[in-house]
Amino acid sequence: MKISFLLQNAYGIGGTIRSTFNVAGALAARHDVEIVSTIRSGDKPRLPLHPKVRLVNLIDRRAEKGADRDHPLLAQDSKHVPPVEAKGAHFSALTDERVAEHLATTDADVVVATRPGLVMYLAEFGQDRYLRIGQEHRIYGTHEPTIRACQDAAIPALDAHTTVSEADAATHREQFPGIRTKIVCLPNGCPPSEVEPSDSSAKLVVAAGRLIPVKRYDLLVRAWETVAATRPDWKLRIYGRGPELAKLRTQIDTLGLNEAITLMGAHSPIETEWAKGSIAAVTSREESFGMTIVEAMGCGVPVVATDCPHGPGEIITDGEDGLLVPVGDSDAIAKGLLKLIEDDELRRAMGAAARTSAQRYAPERIADAYLELIDSLGGPRTAATPDADAASAPAARPAPKPAAAAPKPLPLAKRLRRTVGKLVRPLRRRPAAAPATAQPKKAQKATAAKPLRPVASCRVDADGNILVSVQRKGASGDKLTLTVTRRKEGKPVEVPLQPAADGRGPYTAVLDRTALRLGEGRWDLHVVRADDKARRRVVAHLAEGRGLLGLEPLPGTPFTWWVPYPTVDGYLALRAWHREAHAEARSVRAADDALTVEGTLYGVELTTDDTPAVIGTPRGDNAAGVTVDVETPTPDTFRFTLPYERLRAAREGDEAVTWDLALRTTAGAKPVRIARLTGDIVDRNKTDLYPATAGVRPYFTVNSDLAVNLAAGTDS
Repeated sequence: MKISFLLQNAYGIGGTIRSTFNVAGALAARHDVEIVSTIRSGDKPRLPLHPKVRLVNLIDRRAEKGADRDHPLLAQDSKHVPPVEAKGAHFSALTDERVAEHLATTDADVVVATRPGLVMYLAEFGQDRYLRIGQEHRIYGTHEPTIRACQDAAIPALDAHTTVSEADAATHREQFPGIRTKIVCLPNGCPPSEVEPSDSSAKLVVAAGRLIPVKRYDLLVRAWETVAATRPDWKLRIYGRGPELAKLRTQIDTLGLNEAITLMGAHSPIETEWAKGSIAAVTSREESFGMTIVEAMGCGVPVVATDCPHGPGEIITDGEDGLLVPVGDSDAIAKGLLKLIEDDELRRAMGAAARTSAQRYAPERIADAYLELIDSLGGPRTAATPDADAASAPAARPAPKPAAAAPKPLPLAKRLRRTVGKLVRPLRRRPAAAPATAQPKKAQKATAAKPLRPVASCRVDADGNILVSVQRKGASGDKLTLTVTRRKEGKPVEVPLQPAADGRGPYTAVLDRTALRLGEGRWDLHVVRADDKARRRVVAHLAEGRGLLGLEPLPGTPFTWWVPYPTVDGYLALRAWHREAHAEARSVRAADDALTVEGTLYGVELTTDDTPAVIGTPRGDNAAGVTVDVETPTPDTFRFTLPYERLRAAREGDEAVTWDLALRTTAGAKPVRIARLTGDIVDRNKTDLYPATAGVRPYFTVNSDLAVNLAAGTDS
């Protein structure tokens, strides 16, 4: 059986894409599965896709090399999808044409449409020779009225329509009494997490999703003001991007929560970030399902969620694997979070229960539910001509409206190819012939010469070492070595790559932080094969940094710190810092008239005879340096306050000036740069942000060093 999923754009990271990829992969283990992406916006999907799932693109809109990016029909409105839906999904007259052609010629046995516009297309252009199933990923009453009306008109023309919650399925059945279309609940599929689950020890709450009004992250920020006042040692991270970003940034700045809340931006895969937290937060006013809830639970993280329609209450068992709180109530959200923050045993117990509960949404189970639905609809239909399909259509189902440009009848040659395809596809799934007992030398040489395509995951262990696991597939050959190479330097450092004892598992390597000395900078990982000197960069699968959250730097000097991460183009890399000594900025607080910084020293200690000071070195020649005294509560901690008047007095003229800050332990000593390096974040300049107060703004540079900027035109 061939099953085809229609997606708007398979190259994003949204919940519909994730759930479709997950279920398609599970179905591909038993059937022929394809995903048809209406629009192609990238070279490859950003989410992992099962290798047996075929990806088909209808319109190529890639920025530089997309074949359709200048097609004239892109500028013309769709005639079959209402403007609000068409604008949001980038549907056009070209979409009308390409989707109609695809639905007229597909050899699929089942076609599943995953958003309203695609449901409308399936009702309009779909054929009775295959089953037509629509999906609803929102809640019935939440669509814009014209979208709702058009989708309501389309649903009776389908064989089945699915929702992601039982409550919404009931609502749909009430709205469509007497139709033949079968309406059932099929939740989103979420695979078991591959990451090391949370141990509930990190003082961190995590939230993730699109930064849009319905998610009500403003309530979460307001609730965190209460949490931070009671437990300032706990932090909140919000992952995602969207139109509410600027408002949230302003709200955080206004409440002075810059050190308590971090806006992390988008991150994929998100599982590595869920596992870093001890609690997850969902504060939406509505959730049709709650993919993030299941993902967090699968990582062993209990969720505090608003009991909104419809998903959270069907996923979470209140008091057992999470907490449900009233919708729109920031005080209740704060109370729920504090309940788990203050009770370590309850938090751990709920995390374990959450991980078990998430197994209900394994893609294999959802795939089984899809197959049961298909069987209940009579199973795959025998391929037939469009005329025969029309004659056999159920009388009670309204016929689709005639299209403005109706697809042409399927040519005989294509009908024959489709029929042949149905006969050939099962043959492709036959087991391969058993390998011969011995290979010719020429075949052995060809096997050894397979190109390297290394894919690896990494994890930070309790000692701060980075454990690298290279998948066996893609790392063929003998005498393989892992190398780490600093960018712009080109001199690799070799690390032994060990094969699995059973000969089937992954290759492993250990980057030992006590033995390996890596200079400051960014390092790329490669696999090298000795036989033919092949060298390939390692593709990142998972980069787990949970072990960095509570980790302390090695004692003594030099100070070193490593953070593994996936690059923007998908490779595994390492950010390393290596300094004779380091002053870690634990807290940065910008008041109305001064900047106060507290921190910890590494690689050097202060004594009672020392006279430490903070030195501000200006960039450029339009200002003098500034110096302020430093308090030393303990030999390895420091605190200083930099009045803004010092900066204004040091400036010559009214141009903007930036000072780099360093701590001088005693007169004549080399200053130690103040920075924020420990933890799991690679680029502090993108996450640890502060507002400008009286024209003065502290910030972290690209190297995560602390600097302070005085804006142009500000005076005393």
